[in-house]
This record gives sequence, structure tokens and C-alpha cells, in this order.
Amino acid sequence: MNLQESVNDNVAELLVKIIEFTQYRQKILVNNINNIHTCDYEPHDLDVEGFSDLINRAIDEHISNYRLLLFDTETIKFGTGGSLDIKAVPDVNAKALLEDNKDGYLEHQINKLLENSLNQKIAAGLLRKKAEDFTRLDLQ
Repeated sequence: MNLQESVNDNVAELLVKIIEFTQYRQKILVNNINNIHTCDYEPHDLDVEGFSDLINRAIDEHISNYRLLLFDTETIKFGTGGSLDIKAVPDVNAKALLEDNKDGYLEHQINKLLENSLNQKIAAGLLRKKAEDFTRLDLQ
């Protein structure tokens, strides 16, 4: 499904970016779990705080000037046509946990997955509600 087709304004576009980010992060976290027994495996994650800061800045800009400005970082790039390029980074804390306590590592990765899933579900629900409201307005 091309989520970009459902974008009708700045807020919807931000919700789509959040959904795309969480979908990609889910793949990274699942890969971390799948490689729990791989020798010398280096877990990865995305820059969640950096992404959150970028989204907050975009929301502030939208509130102030009714426009969407998305800024790039070293690991997060917003491209033309709504594209999003995200680079995973090594998760040093998870690697240390993996080496010392596999059960603790697994629990940590599962908790990240649960948090990520909740963020994705909230963004998708808000986007769905926005689409319903938009459809309702079109019918009136």
C-alpha cells in the first residue's frame, strides 16, 4: 500500500512519516531478536529521539506558519516526493546487554517492539480518523 497517496495535508503527511519510520524500526528490532544467537552480532536501532525532535519541529512550524518543513539529520533524510531514507545505527547498550544477559536483551528488544507498535497503531488510527473526517466533509 502506498501510504503517500492518502496524504491530504501537513498533519497527514507527518502521520505517514511516523508510520513509515515505525515500520522500518520494526524490521530492525525483529532482526535483532532473530540474531540473538549469532556470534558477534551487533544490534541496531533507529535514532528515535532524533526522529521525535524532527517531528516536533515540523509540528511547531505547521502551527506557526501552516507549512511543513522537514529537516534532515545524518541518519534521517526526507526526500522529494515524500520519500524517507533512514539509516540504522549500532545499539551499543543493546550489544552490551546481549553479551551479558541474553534474557535481558530479549526482554529489552520486545519492550522496544511493543513501544514501537503502540506508536505505529496511534499514528495509523489518527490517520484513519483524519481520512474519515476528510471523506465526511467531501460528502457534505
